[in-house]
Amino acid sequence: MAEAADFQGTHPSPARRWLRRTGTLFAGVPLLTGLLQWPAVSPAAATAGSSVQAASGAGSVSVSVNSLTPGVPGEDDTVTVSGTVTNKGKQAVTDAHVGLRVGPLLNTRSGIDSVARNSDDAQSVIGSEVDDKYAQEYAELMPGVSQRFSISVPVDELSLGENGVYQVAVALSGQTAAQPWKQTLGVRRTLLPWQPDAVGTKTSTTFLWPLISTVHTTAETGSNEQQTPVLRDDDLAKEIAPGGRLDRMVALGKSLDITWVIDPDLLASVDAMAESYQVQGPGDTTTAGGHQAAAKRWLANVQSAVKGKEVVALPFGDPDLASLAHNGTSVTGSLSHLKEATDVVVNTVEPILHVKPTTDFAWPVNGAVDPSIVKVATSAGADKVIARSDTFRETGDLSYTPSAARPIGGGTTAVVADAQLSTVFQGDMTRASTSTLAVQRFLAQSLALGLQTSRQRSVVVAPQRTPTASQAQTMAEALKAVQDENWSESEDLAAAAKAEPDPAATTEVPAASSYPSSLRKQELPRSAFEQIARTQDKLDTFKVILSDPSRVVTPFGRALNRGMSVSWRGRIAEAATYRSGVEAYLDELLDQVKLIDKSETKLSGRSATIPVTVQNNLVQGVENLTLRLTSTNPTRLEIGGDAYEEQPVTVSGGHSQSVKFTTSANANGRATVIAQLYTQDGQKYGEPVTFDVKVTEITATVMLVIGGGVLLLVLAGFRMYTQRKRAAAREAQEQNRVEDEGPDGPQNPDTPAERPTKKPENGPGTKEPEAGSETDAPEQPSDPAPDTAPGNAGPSGTGERVDR
Repeated sequence: MAEAADFQGTHPSPARRWLRRTGTLFAGVPLLTGLLQWPAVSPAAATAGSSVQAASGAGSVSVSVNSLTPGVPGEDDTVTVSGTVTNKGKQAVTDAHVGLRVGPLLNTRSGIDSVARNSDDAQSVIGSEVDDKYAQEYAELMPGVSQRFSISVPVDELSLGENGVYQVAVALSGQTAAQPWKQTLGVRRTLLPWQPDAVGTKTSTTFLWPLISTVHTTAETGSNEQQTPVLRDDDLAKEIAPGGRLDRMVALGKSLDITWVIDPDLLASVDAMAESYQVQGPGDTTTAGGHQAAAKRWLANVQSAVKGKEVVALPFGDPDLASLAHNGTSVTGSLSHLKEATDVVVNTVEPILHVKPTTDFAWPVNGAVDPSIVKVATSAGADKVIARSDTFRETGDLSYTPSAARPIGGGTTAVVADAQLSTVFQGDMTRASTSTLAVQRFLAQSLALGLQTSRQRSVVVAPQRTPTASQAQTMAEALKAVQDENWSESEDLAAAAKAEPDPAATTEVPAASSYPSSLRKQELPRSAFEQIARTQDKLDTFKVILSDPSRVVTPFGRALNRGMSVSWRGRIAEAATYRSGVEAYLDELLDQVKLIDKSETKLSGRSATIPVTVQNNLVQGVENLTLRLTSTNPTRLEIGGDAYEEQPVTVSGGHSQSVKFTTSANANGRATVIAQLYTQDGQKYGEPVTFDVKVTEITATVMLVIGGGVLLLVLAGFRMYTQRKRAAAREAQEQNRVEDEGPDGPQNPDTPAERPTKKPENGPGTKEPEAGSETDAPEQPSDPAPDTAPGNAGPSGTGERVDR
């Protein structure tokens, strides 16, 4: 005070400074004495005290609102709020009181989101409590114990004013031994839309109802005529069984005005299960699936549910457009798979559901787009891309939410779904409190959007791709409530896409740098598309040799589509295992047509035939194959008169065929020969078979020796022939001479006597001479003597040849 009395700019006098210091000293003595006499408090005690206060203070009681009916009350309705209160503190709460409080009108959509995010904040001001007569009292709430409550209040007691969204809170107040005064210990906020009168212009609302699952079917099929499909697991049977996720989606969607968004792969998989199917087991084993009845029942329910409704079919397998755009377009052939997945949609969906689907919509993950995604999405024929407003943000200063349709150039329309409505149902909806808040939040956002302007607008809701059963139940409750109200009306997706776009809405596709990093981390890598391309190359080689290519092309083509599915996000390792399984199975089939290994072959002449065997273990025949046999040393061994020879090959299913090649040797030694199969277009097929041919050439000396031996054999045969001929002639002459001499011996030729008239006896086997024959003529002196002596009946001499 003395210092304050001094004038500014002057210094206090020494006397005043002494008096001030002395007074301060005396004044501090009692304070110091008190501090010295104050009992010390340990840190542990201080911590315990703060813990007790936290455990028994605001927020120590959990309040859950499990139901609020009706979600959108009318003027004559009674609002009933039910739930539980749970004491999470360490002290009992006495004189507990549960009441309903109504806060002020929420004027913005962001304010609605803020209330939903901080629904249990007990520190914020809530609003005035409704009359105490609607409160519920508890004498005591013990720690860890829950108590139910149900409060019913007529609408006219809520003091609701103009149309809009109001904050409603259930608050529990009470006291504890540590804090013995009345205070708010727990609160739960929710939202109450208030629109008792019909609005002049209703908001057109399109709600997408996705019927999508994960990948279940492999590329493997049975060898029978029906080609029994093989599934990775039997989880799909659980989803379509009564009470399963997909069963609930169909049952709930049947009574709603929605647009069905369906993956044809799901329909094809269940349709295959309806007949007969196998399920992969440990190793290479498979077991028979037994859920045919469930599959037929589910398909019948889907057919009934979609009748008369709009059906949008995604490309087969629901390919990940963002992964393809960011990591797959640089891999040759990747975009062709998207085109194939789109082309097979109509022939898959229409025969099963008996409705013609719309195929010109593309739906990237979470509606996140950039120029490359749009380009890929439209490359397969789609001219409408379903985006979402949290990535396709407004760049202008619009005070309201514009319509969904945005022309983005090139004849393409971006259908921008509302992010706040689309993301309401994410999270765990198994808890009644979470589900109730989600329903009220959806209704509140829908009403707030409708009250922004009197302009006619089309709004699209695109929820998560694969909702759980509880999420689907919550979606159905919210959608049924909003469809029954007087500010919204249902609209098909096609109509929303054709609606007149808002001229003030942004039409600029977000840059690639704005694509969410969290989504980019989940994308399929480039290696995934490289493996798919490698498998496709093998399939292209395989199909040209088959007599019935469709048995292989169809299951493998669809499996490659599944390898790019959105459902693999967050499961990169599992996706790699699936793709590797597809490729390995194709390799196994390729190896069923092969060349049989050969060992070393020996040739002992100038020319020989070498057989090569082609084996076909497939159930169908193979054709359009060429077998080429090549000599690596044609100067030593020629094949077909050249370095190689080719022959066409056709082999029936389950058979083998040997192909023979003519070879000629020019020199001794070993020559290596390579057998290789080729397709009709000149591509190698399978592994080659290499074997050695050992050639032993025939020399000139050997040829002379062999020729001399052959000549000697010919001469010996000729000599034997002449000897036999001469012997036969001698025998004939000897026989004639004996007959001429008669039994009395030879006649004297010099004595002219008459020939005896007695005829000689006829020998065995001889023929009696006829009259007038030469044997009757007398022997003339000039007849020559026989060349040989009379035959000797004794044994022949040594070395004498006997003809027989």
